[in-house]
Amino acid sequence: MSDTRESGTPIEVLLVEDDPGDVLMTQEAFEEHKVRNRLTVVSDGAEALAYLRREGPFTGAVRPDLILLDLNLPKRDGREVLEEIKKDDDLGRIPVVVLTTSSADEDILRSYQLHANAYVTKPVDFERFIAVIRQIDEFFVSVVKLPPRA
Repeated sequence: MSDTRESGTPIEVLLVEDDPGDVLMTQEAFEEHKVRNRLTVVSDGAEALAYLRREGPFTGAVRPDLILLDLNLPKRDGREVLEEIKKDDDLGRIPVVVLTTSSADEDILRSYQLHANAYVTKPVDFERFIAVIRQIDEFFVSVVKLPPRA
């Protein structure tokens, strides 16, 4: 599996997730499949927006190439974060994969209305979760051409 851009630099992935168990499973999925991409984690919607805008403690933040976004977050929920990202001319180019436990039709529809690039329901089984993370990685790293970093 290729896990770098053509230039050989790892992909920067921002995980926006408040559940420590899901953060750990995502980190383990990256480690288990030798994904060299850099995973940065923020735990709420307000932190996510500050990170993306390089505000406060995130002034030196590296712009992510891909965002994995949970919907149910404290402070600002994932829908609000997605809307803010996609209405920003610069940030809106970053692919956003909604990665959530919800399989509700209204959440799926709303996420795509807000221009999510993909919607994935998190499997509860660890092995299936790892497979999903690997598939996301393979698709967005090996198949899709990502926009250049700003």
